[in-house]
Amino acid sequence: MIKVGVVLSGCGVYDGSEIHEAVLSLLAIDRAGAEAVCMAPDIEQMHVVNHFTGQAEEGARRNVLVESARIARGKILDMAKVTADDIDALVFPGGYGAAKNLCDFAVKGADCTVNGEVLRLVQAMTAAGKPVAAICIAPAMLARILGRQHPAPRLTIGSEAETAAALTAMGAEHVNCPADDVVVDAERKLISTPAYMLAGGIAEAARGIEKAITRLLAMV
Repeated sequence: MIKVGVVLSGCGVYDGSEIHEAVLSLLAIDRAGAEAVCMAPDIEQMHVVNHFTGQAEEGARRNVLVESARIARGKILDMAKVTADDIDALVFPGGYGAAKNLCDFAVKGADCTVNGEVLRLVQAMTAAGKPVAAICIAPAMLARILGRQHPAPRLTIGSEAETAAALTAMGAEHVNCPADDVVVDAERKLISTPAYMLAGGIAEAARGIEKAITRLLAMV
């Protein structure tokens, strides 16, 4: 059975994984007959956001691995213990956690840095010729990690001009894409889809995510 690593970044769109995107990814993987291997780095969140008010909670602290376990129903690994030999493919759902906890793109834009475990695993996967998918804002991490390669990696975050320009500044070739479609870099085995960067609802996001997982598994 194909094993697909699913990297979570917390639980909730404003400070962790976008829950719809994470669950849709898990559902598409399961429906395709593959096995999802959920993981997250064992680190503190950048901050905690009250999802009812949309405001950051001063002084509150939460752990990314502990919060991600909510989505994974407790079946989750510390990312530090996962190697490229353990999985056949890798996917990053979006949500602000991908840009706040897995990297600091939400704060520093094109000058961002990537969490060391994320950096290690993405580099190992691409070196091994294994496919990687990124959803919503998560392609920003791939732009930072792989943007110095030539030719430039082809990625999408949809069509939002400022964010697309930041990916270009990090060395990626940004390709505009609707929410229900994907951009594929066949040479590097990279797949990206905008999901809630553009999607007006869960069904639209689902169409793009399902295509992304289908293309990901076809590259294994």
